[in-house]
Amino acid sequence: MTLRIGIDVGGTFTDLVAITADGTTTVAKTSTTPEDPSRGVLDGLAILAGRMGIGLSVMLGRCKQIVHGTTVATNALLERKGARVGLLTTHGHRDILEMQEGLKPERYNLRMAAPEPLVARNLRLGIDERIAHDGSVIRPLNEASVLAALERFRAAGVESVAVACLHSYRNPAHERRTAELVAQYLPGVYCATSFEVLPQIKEYERVSTTVVSAYVGPALHRYLTRLETELAIAGFAGDLFVILSHGGIVRVAEAVRLGAATVLSGPAGGIVGARLAARMLGLDHVLPFDMGGTSTEISLIVDGDTALSVERGVGGARIALRAFDILSIGAGGGSLAGADPAGRFNVGPQSAGAWPGPVCYGRGGTQPTVTDANLELGYLAPDGFGSGSSRLDLPAATAALSKLGAALGTDAKGAAQGVFRLINVKMADGFRLMTIRRGVDPRRFALLAYGGAAGIHATSIARELGIGRVIVPEMASVLSAWGMLASDLRYELVRSEMLDTAALTDSSLAELFARLRAEAVARSGFNVDGVSQLHFEHSADMRYGDQIFEIDVPLTGLDFEGPGLVKGVVAHFHARHKALFTFANFDDPVDIVNLRVAVVSPAGTDPTPPPAVLTPPKVAPPTSRGGVMIDGRLQTVPVHSLLQLTIGSRIIGPALVESENTTVLLNVQDKAVVTRPGWLDITVDPCRPRPVFP
Repeated sequence: MTLRIGIDVGGTFTDLVAITADGTTTVAKTSTTPEDPSRGVLDGLAILAGRMGIGLSVMLGRCKQIVHGTTVATNALLERKGARVGLLTTHGHRDILEMQEGLKPERYNLRMAAPEPLVARNLRLGIDERIAHDGSVIRPLNEASVLAALERFRAAGVESVAVACLHSYRNPAHERRTAELVAQYLPGVYCATSFEVLPQIKEYERVSTTVVSAYVGPALHRYLTRLETELAIAGFAGDLFVILSHGGIVRVAEAVRLGAATVLSGPAGGIVGARLAARMLGLDHVLPFDMGGTSTEISLIVDGDTALSVERGVGGARIALRAFDILSIGAGGGSLAGADPAGRFNVGPQSAGAWPGPVCYGRGGTQPTVTDANLELGYLAPDGFGSGSSRLDLPAATAALSKLGAALGTDAKGAAQGVFRLINVKMADGFRLMTIRRGVDPRRFALLAYGGAAGIHATSIARELGIGRVIVPEMASVLSAWGMLASDLRYELVRSEMLDTAALTDSSLAELFARLRAEAVARSGFNVDGVSQLHFEHSADMRYGDQIFEIDVPLTGLDFEGPGLVKGVVAHFHARHKALFTFANFDDPVDIVNLRVAVVSPAGTDPTPPPAVLTPPKVAPPTSRGGVMIDGRLQTVPVHSLLQLTIGSRIIGPALVESENTTVLLNVQDKAVVTRPGWLDITVDPCRPRPVFP
C-alpha cells in the first residue's frame, strides 16, 4: 500500500507522520541532531517503519512522496552561521544593507546599535553597469569590473555570491551575465540573483532578500543533497518536497534557489495543519498556538484563512518574500530560566535545544528549563514521557530549580511556579501583539494548541486572554508534520508595474495578469495534465497615491476576464485598507505597485488526510497523581489517557489528559469533551480568576 510521509525537523525534536492511501496514520518522534539533521531524519524514519511493523527499506519503497520542513536556513540565519557572502551591486550602492530604509526598529532609541549586515563591507563590491528605471541600459556591463571583483572574492574565500543590481527587476540582462561569470570563474560557489529571488521594486528589500538566500543557500544545498542521497540509499525512489514559508511545497532545486523562502519552513506546516483543523471543525476564527521545544509560533486565522505577508525580519535581516503571517518568540519547553546577579528573573529566549536539552533529560543540561518546571509542578509524569520509552529525572530537575530558587529567595516549587507563570505571560503577550495591537478581539477566537508543549499551557493562556475555547488535536505534538501532507505545489511570481488605476482599463489589467499566469505556469514546471488542474491566486501590492508604503491585497472572487475588473480591484483595496487601519479614503487616487500570481497544483493525492479515529479495545478508568500544582497548592488530580477515552467522553478539571507525546492540563472548572476526530474540545471559563501563585 502506498503512503506519504511528512517530516518536521524542529530545534529539539524531529516529528514524522505517515499516511497510507486508506487514511491510516502512524506518527513518530525522535531527538533532532543539530550537527547533522539528516541523521535525526533517518533515525525517525526507522522508528516510523518499526511502528508500522515493516522494515525501513520496505516503507520507503512504498512511499511515493516525502514533504519536509527544515530549520537549516532558520538556524543559519539566527545563529549567524551562514556562508561567507560577497555582494555584487551597481557601483555606488554597496551600503544599502546598512542604510536600509532610513529607519530602525526602535526609531527613538538613540543608543540602539546599528544592525550588523550579513555581508562585511569589504565584500560588498560595486560593478560598472547601470540600468534605468524603465529597463533601458544607461551604462553597459563592464565585465572587467566583474572579474576584478570575483578575484577579490576568491582571495577572501567567499563561499556564496549575491548579485543585486539597480532596476534589474525591469531588465535582468546584467545580473544574468554576471551570474554566468560567477559560474565560470568561481565554479562550485553558490550564486543568488535578485531577478530570480525577488524581481520587484524597492532596492533594500530586494538586496536584503537576495543576500539572505546567498547566506543560507550553501548550507541548505549541502543538507538537502545529503538527505536525498541518504534517502535513496535507504530505498526511497519517490518525490522529495520542501515546504516553504508560504505553505506551498516545491522540489529540492527550487527550495535551494529560494533559500530565504525556507526560513519559516517548519512553522508553515503547522499553519497549514491548523487551517485544515479549523475547516474540519467548522471554525472561521482560530488562533494557532504552536509551542515546541525551542520556540512558540503564533498566528491568526480569520474567515478560515491565514494572511500572507512580506513584512518579515528574521535574525535582523529583511526577507520580502511572501510568508505566512507568523509571530515567533523564544518560548518553548527547552527555554532556559535564570536570574542575573541583581536577582532579575527571566525565561528564554535562549534554549537548551535538543542537546543537552532540559536537565531532566539526563544529557548533561544544568540550567533549568520550562520542561523541568512542568515536571516539578507535577504536570509531566517522570515515567510517562514518550509512551514510557524515556524517563525524566525529577531529582535532577528539582536540584537545578532549587539553585534558581535560592537566587530568587524561594524553593524549587516556588521557582517552578515562577517559570510557569512567566512563560505564560510572555506567550500571552505574543497573542496580544497578533490580536489586540491589530484591533482584533482575541475573545472571538478559539485557541488551537499544538506542538509537544502547548497542551500544558493552553488553558492558562486562554484564561489570561479571556478566550473561552481551546482545541487540542489528537496529533497535536506532530501537527506541523501532519499539515505538510495537506500542502499543495505552489509557485509564486511577482512583477512591478506602477499603475495608476484611474488610467487603467479592464482589458489592459486582464492582459497583464494573463501574461503573469502564463509565465508562472511555464516557470513552475508542474507536471499536470492540462492547465485545468491548476488553481491561480491573484493579489496586488497597492497604496493611495500619496503613500510610500503599500499593502498586500488578495484579489479573491474577481472575474479576471469580465468587465469591472479595475473597479473590483480598487474596491478590494479600500476594504483591505479599512480592515487594517480602520479607514478608507474613497476619493483618493489608488496605485498598483506589484502584481502577484500564485499557481497551485494538487500534491498528487487528497490534500486533506483524515485524522486517526480513536477505537480503543477497552476503556480504562483514570489513574491519579499527587503533587500537582493547581491554583497555587499541591493537589491529587485524575490522569486520563487520551487513547482510552471514547468519543463524547467528558472531563471536568482539575485533571491531566495524556497522549504519547503531549500532556493537556485542565484547570479548575475547565470542561473538556472528546469530539469525533478524537480531539479535546475544552471550554474555559474566562471569568474565573487566573491562578495566583504565592
